[in-house]
Amino acid sequence: MHKHSPDLDGSSSSQWDPFEDHRLIPSEMNKTGELSKFSVDNFVSKPRIACRCITKADLVKGSNCAYTSAMTSNSQPPQSIDELMQRAYSMAGQSLSELAQSWAIQVPNNLKRDKGWVGQLIELQLGATAGSKAEPDFAHLGVELKTLPLSHSNTPLETTYVTVVPLVGHRSMRFEDSVVYHKLKRVLWVPVQGERDIPVGDRIIGTPILWEPTPEQWRILRNDWEELMEMVALGQVESISARFGDALHIRPKAANSRALTEGVGQGGTIIQTLPRGFYLQKSFTQGILHSVFG
Repeated sequence: MHKHSPDLDGSSSSQWDPFEDHRLIPSEMNKTGELSKFSVDNFVSKPRIACRCITKADLVKGSNCAYTSAMTSNSQPPQSIDELMQRAYSMAGQSLSELAQSWAIQVPNNLKRDKGWVGQLIELQLGATAGSKAEPDFAHLGVELKTLPLSHSNTPLETTYVTVVPLVGHRSMRFEDSVVYHKLKRVLWVPVQGERDIPVGDRIIGTPILWEPTPEQWRILRNDWEELMEMVALGQVESISARFGDALHIRPKAANSRALTEGVGQGGTIIQTLPRGFYLQKSFTQGILHSVFG
């Protein structure tokens, strides 16, 4: 098993800024503000210019930011990549409070008790439908949505959760049949300022990136997945830590230490263990940002 390698993060001297508020109309948009029709290849891994839009306030925040049935047309699933990207571009340059206000959603003072709040807000604005299902957020488009909190120096602040690790019933599974593979085939990354010294509502949404893994990135992801799943199958789940994996790693994902599930232990016995999740290393997502923005 390879341990985490720092060679995936690209150049650390990059000066790009995904939060610049250009106030320009993207060249892909005509004078009416509509996106021209482009192939998916035209969107993948290319930086875009920010613009603004106005949405309606039709959602009232519940105790857990639950969605109500009173959603505007903008909360309905996008019917094409063009429509999805137009919505994503329109958020760039806005603060979280501006976006929340357009939906009449209260902004929390901090994210300690509302860790998923930013992602839920972005999902609502873009019309994501999958929720916690084991499929891409925009299943009909084959696109997974990931928000990416960045530091003042525009580097990822945390690893990126992908999906749960199957701890039993996985012996005949192939990488191409895994949830990891299907979730990462095409990802819409939405950078968001994430430093704690910036009030939640003042944090700016950055330029979106529609990304598909390169052959080399697929090779790294496959190797990590196969080696990690082999460890799980051999009953070594308790020995796996976040240090293992160049791009993908496994670590516990549970509300508390009492939230146990079944797993395979030494000798093939069934044990009770913490649920695990697949996460992308920060160096890997930094490499994606660097490959797009330079």
